[in-house]
Amino acid sequence: MDETAKRHLLIAAGCGLALGLLLRLAALPTLSALALALGTAIVLGALVVEIARSIARRDFALDVVAALAMAGALALGEWLAGAVVALMFAGGQVLEARASARARREMTALLARQPRTAMRQREGGLEEVPIAAIRPGDRLLIRKGEVLPVDGALEGPALLDEAALTGEPLPIARQAGDPARSGATNAGESLVLLATRPAAESTYAAILRLVEGAAAAKPPLARLAERWSVAFLAATLALAGAAWLLTGDPARALAVLVVATPCPLLLAVPVALVAGMNRAARAGVLVKSGAALERLAGVSVLVLDKTGTLTEGRPRLVAIQPAPGITEDELLRLAAALDQASGHVLAEALVAAARAAGHALPMPEAVREAAGAGLSGVVAGQAIAIGTRGFVATHASLPEAPAHEPGTAAVTVAIAGRHAGTLLFRDSLRPDAPAMIAAARRAGIGRVVLLSGDAEAPARAVGRQVGADAVFADHDPARKLAVIESERRSGRVLMVGDGVNDAPALAMADVGIAMAARGQAASGEAADAVVLVDRLDRVATALFAARRAQAIAKQSVAAGITLSILGMIAAALGYLTPVQGALIQEGIDVAVVLNALRALGPGRDETA
Repeated sequence: MDETAKRHLLIAAGCGLALGLLLRLAALPTLSALALALGTAIVLGALVVEIARSIARRDFALDVVAALAMAGALALGEWLAGAVVALMFAGGQVLEARASARARREMTALLARQPRTAMRQREGGLEEVPIAAIRPGDRLLIRKGEVLPVDGALEGPALLDEAALTGEPLPIARQAGDPARSGATNAGESLVLLATRPAAESTYAAILRLVEGAAAAKPPLARLAERWSVAFLAATLALAGAAWLLTGDPARALAVLVVATPCPLLLAVPVALVAGMNRAARAGVLVKSGAALERLAGVSVLVLDKTGTLTEGRPRLVAIQPAPGITEDELLRLAAALDQASGHVLAEALVAAARAAGHALPMPEAVREAAGAGLSGVVAGQAIAIGTRGFVATHASLPEAPAHEPGTAAVTVAIAGRHAGTLLFRDSLRPDAPAMIAAARRAGIGRVVLLSGDAEAPARAVGRQVGADAVFADHDPARKLAVIESERRSGRVLMVGDGVNDAPALAMADVGIAMAARGQAASGEAADAVVLVDRLDRVATALFAARRAQAIAKQSVAAGITLSILGMIAAALGYLTPVQGALIQEGIDVAVVLNALRALGPGRDETA
């Protein structure tokens, strides 16, 4: 039942109750009863249809208590009680819809920004086309204030607002030829974008797919709550039946049904979890599902990639150490030429350094890449291998590894089966990395592990800086999986990485979070959540949000069910009339929903 239908039911129930009370005051009891019964019957009919649809979907219909209460009120002639129950039920449905909408606001805002059409340039002028019709090579006119519909390259300077993608509050100046990601807003004058990807493969589309799937799967806690609700229903029916049999008064059974409600279970859990997802989204972390949020709340081991995760991910070439018989320029040129075929951050830094030095880079041939380890191929007729010492050692004999300054990453190069030299890179630690580790420990992380494909020395240097409990260096993706499996002995594992090389580890961990702020949102497909802003500290924010949402959900359930049970006992003993029970039931519903919405805000420990 959609929100519009729920509002119509609320209007029908409210009108029936109001008209019935007015007619009662006017001393027209028959018409009053008819108005009250009609309002109740409309809501009951809609509820029976919804219960039938739920059963057809093989979902247990937990609103059966409300249906029995309304039907019982009509059968016993308790017209006012039936109308109050109908109004309270319809009001609870609208309250749930509004609470869920508020809890989901940040995520649905992303969907609302999605452009539907674009202005495509043709020889005959401009034509407005659906974004699904855009193909690579199309020239698009993006007017001021419009959202870029696809990934592309700018044909001129532009001012882009990338807040929806990166969290950066100020517009960024871009130059002609710069890549521009879908989802950014044109904050300057009209620009021309040369499409490089179809809309379905663009950055923003990948983010939207994550958003749309975020509510699809029920989290384990919600499924558990539904199972508890079945037991609650059985207990309710047993207590109502006992009250009737022992007293001979069916009104007591009706009062029990009216005050009984599984709403603390049905409303509090999903609202709290969605609120937690929204809290994370507001901080720039998109959690794909409530189930992922629940798992995140239970992690105790944090495993972190180094390059691009703990570090800035923008390494610089700081030293070239050629082997005897080869010049620095030759080593740089040949190594960079081969690395043109790789998307690794060190490869990008090497290519940028070679081009800055004025080298013309020939195209590599017969390239083979071992993810996270290195590349081999042919450049200008010479066999080249570049990567970790372990990888290059399979292509050439290597001398003893020289000592390097801690904090530098060493890349080994072989040419024509012989050791050709070493390239040294330095990547700065993210300023927020130590604070994030400290916050994660406050959030309940008991063990921090640094897991890197880099050499031992730079990995250990970074590990010391952030206070890691263990450091695993020179690990390819396969060995990273073994570490994840081993760390599971210490508790549930959260893996944080930044790209394709980390995808297997992200998928194997209990929870995987991908750092996707630099255009790698699609690579976050293997992860349970993606960080859309270039801030590592937002991982700790997501941890706090998950733990707080789960704690509030459990708290709301416990308090709500306890109050419902006390009300049911009071009703069975004759202390509550059906009308009073309906009012108490609605008060419980409102209280648990408002409490669940507290998950939208930060907790005290988050800022400790």
